[in-house]
Amino acid sequence: MKRRSYMLLGFFLSLILTIVPMPGNFTNAATPTAVTPVSALSFTQGVQKTVLDNGLTVLTKEVHTAPVVSVQVWYKVGSRNEVKGENGISHQLEHLMFKGTNDRPVQFGRLFSALGSQFNAFTSYDETAYFGTVQRDKLEALLTLEADRMENSLVGPEQLTSEKRVVISELQGYENSPGYRLSRAVMRAAFPNRAYGLSVGGTKADVEKFTVEQVRNYYQTYYSPENATLVITGDFATKPALKVVQETFGKLSQRAKKDTALPNSRRAIDSSSSIADASPSTPVAKKAPIVLKQPGSTALLQVVYPLPDIKHPDVPAIDLMDAILTGGRSSRLYQALVESGLASSVSGGAAELIEPGWYEIDATAAPGQELGKIAQVLQESLVKLQEQPVTSEELKRAKTQLQASYILGNQDITSQANQLGYNQTIAGDYHFIERYLAAIAKVTPAQVQKAAKTYLNPAQQTIGFFEPTQPDGKPGTSSAGSGRTVENFSPGKPVDPAELAKYLPPATSETDSAKQSLPEEFTLKNGVKVLLLSDRNLPTINLSGQVDAGAEFDGNQKAGLANLTASNLMNGTQTKNALTLAKTLEDLGAGLSFSASREGVNVSGEGLSANLPILIQTLADVLENATFPADQLELSRQRALTSLKVQLDDPRGLGRQVFQQAIYPENHPFHSFPTAESLKTITRDDLLGFYQTHYRPDTTTIALVGDFDSVKVKALLNDVFGKWQATGKPPVLKIQTVPLPQTLTQLNKVIPGKAEAVTYIGYNGISRKDPRYYAALVLNQILGGDTLSSRLGTEVRDRQGLTYGIYSGFAAGINPGPFLIQMQTAPGDAQKAIASTLALLKQLREQGVTEAEFNAAKRSITNSYPVDLANPSDVSSIILDNSVLGLSRSEIREFPQRIQAVTMANMQQAIEDLIKPENMVIVTAGPGDSVTKGS
Repeated sequence: MKRRSYMLLGFFLSLILTIVPMPGNFTNAATPTAVTPVSALSFTQGVQKTVLDNGLTVLTKEVHTAPVVSVQVWYKVGSRNEVKGENGISHQLEHLMFKGTNDRPVQFGRLFSALGSQFNAFTSYDETAYFGTVQRDKLEALLTLEADRMENSLVGPEQLTSEKRVVISELQGYENSPGYRLSRAVMRAAFPNRAYGLSVGGTKADVEKFTVEQVRNYYQTYYSPENATLVITGDFATKPALKVVQETFGKLSQRAKKDTALPNSRRAIDSSSSIADASPSTPVAKKAPIVLKQPGSTALLQVVYPLPDIKHPDVPAIDLMDAILTGGRSSRLYQALVESGLASSVSGGAAELIEPGWYEIDATAAPGQELGKIAQVLQESLVKLQEQPVTSEELKRAKTQLQASYILGNQDITSQANQLGYNQTIAGDYHFIERYLAAIAKVTPAQVQKAAKTYLNPAQQTIGFFEPTQPDGKPGTSSAGSGRTVENFSPGKPVDPAELAKYLPPATSETDSAKQSLPEEFTLKNGVKVLLLSDRNLPTINLSGQVDAGAEFDGNQKAGLANLTASNLMNGTQTKNALTLAKTLEDLGAGLSFSASREGVNVSGEGLSANLPILIQTLADVLENATFPADQLELSRQRALTSLKVQLDDPRGLGRQVFQQAIYPENHPFHSFPTAESLKTITRDDLLGFYQTHYRPDTTTIALVGDFDSVKVKALLNDVFGKWQATGKPPVLKIQTVPLPQTLTQLNKVIPGKAEAVTYIGYNGISRKDPRYYAALVLNQILGGDTLSSRLGTEVRDRQGLTYGIYSGFAAGINPGPFLIQMQTAPGDAQKAIASTLALLKQLREQGVTEAEFNAAKRSITNSYPVDLANPSDVSSIILDNSVLGLSRSEIREFPQRIQAVTMANMQQAIEDLIKPENMVIVTAGPGDSVTKGS
């Protein structure tokens, strides 16, 4: 069960929207399975719909829970609208929309960054969307910028040439993924005559041929007010906001052609066959499986079945069918494939779109397992669903999971705006969620069974196998050199913020975090540290926690022990087995997970506030009473081995490991990474010993943010954790100081079958409590904190078009972590991008930063901080991290003041201390032709 939209392509791959299609026009079930419907009023209550004279649909929703607003523009155009030879033009135009306008010929990312906006964009099958979330006083500025680029975007030869290279870098980056290549082949075969069968991002061949005239025509056709929806959510007053909308968007003229759905004669593929392709009743000869035999690490399976469009009355039953099949550990396919040891993972998702969509199931084979056997067991599970009605327990769990996911996924105003924009654009009505959730509550077992019979038709399926040809997922050869990179590159002058200010719409500045509530902090008698922050705005609970039982305690011989221990916590306790634990939470739509990082085990939990006691009781049970069953350990070991193969076959994963191991010596806790050998030697006794040694009340911190009564929560915590006791003192590591490399060192790792190279540049950095930390944050904002507005982004991405994304950052934890720069490039561009980066670092070292840059960076950080505080889930993480890192309880309130207190002298000192271009470790992983010749 995937709570995501399909194929979102945009500037930041980390963005995944927590939305799913909202169907309508539903039939009511005669004999519903009783589940109390989740009220949809909170999603649409207070929403005002206004249609301007030029056809622009405006949705406004006041949400006064935090001093921020989200502005989103959704265009009803995506890859569905593309013509032959123009696959990817929607995505190419999305990139060009950031290149500036006639009146503002500057990178819009810089303008958004200057406003402190957390911004993004994506392209999908049916829509292209742009959004930013800012402090409430920047609302008018955001509206002005979005209106400007709706009509006046620069689509010229210079912009198109540089952004083509960026898009091709992005597409080639996807080619590194076997899953992407398999999905592309399966979708082409499943929909040979429909645009949905084409890749959303396009193809390199088509992108290379785009002309300025093509892209301009596409822009003129689709980026018009009557083909768009503007959504505003957050802390604003509707009447004055609509006045600004009228002044900015209202003056834009309609310019789209009347039929923006594209006549069939211009479609990339023949739309007239779309219903035939999608109709489950159409007799079609069963297709032979698609088999890709290519370099890779693990065997993959993907199955696709045609579905109806979003407005079909079967959609609620289809979504519940999916939840029963793939929704969590208790789901049928998880039990049949993962718990049996056949697969290391399985997932599914329904794409219900403007035109008929599809249902997709994906599985990754466990080591040594045959894809044919996985396909057989999968088919047996689907047949069982078709032949026997689901149980009332299963259906109730699925309904609860779906309904809770909407509430938990809409805790912040950005997500709420996403929900409204998606419904209005794809379903044609923002109210669809109300009918959808009401219909979900009424679906019967018979309707789910009917959906399975209708749509999981073997004659309609398209199945694909990816069979890796690379043995054991081992990385290829490597070479090391003295770093004789050609460095005669001369970077352009840094962007002058004063020049940028000419193009910024007027905005006041009202950063005031003094009103931020502080968490209540206390320690239980046994040493568990607790942070509570009550927030009664939504009926949700967000739990973050940390146990000091991270991978730093592994050692090289048992590397992977901390993570195996954490991943086995939910596999059983003294009173509950793994399935019972899973059902305890999944029956309520709640979640609880554990994962080991370098300096601790991260605990993450969420649920509706009524279920807080069960969430806390489950957490206490696994922390105190985990039993580590031997059979589950073996299954989790196989999953860890699969994960390791995938990591070593990914230039990002392998590159980061080689980079980290080049910085930290072999006896340093940050040097160790799991190997197949170390994972295979870990025994159940090792897990029990690690658990008993490191899982202690006095090394555990829990942060809770949400709808609760603090007095009652304290009593609950004392009750459930009261018996958990520790003996002796907790283990402590003395971590040595790591010097910088003596010279510039360059390492290369070759992974066969990859299209793009990933490069890491850096060395050991600083800890979070280092007095230079705040100056380092400001410095990093200028250098590479944002790929569209930083010096690195401006030069390497925007001017030269060498990379899809380039970022820098300080991984500052309890101990010093690495300072690093990461970028993705075409193999032939890697050395030029590295040389450019080193030249920029030398320029920074020799010339420093300007006063205007310095002040602009501080404003950008402090202006965006209130947006972080607007999401309860983020707040729980922030207050936990502050506590674990030994910072004051008031840090959450005082952070902006600490940034503002940084002086120019602090900045110059930070540059002198922390920027060392001659002492870099440079690691490039990817195809062999990115390796420096002669190194």
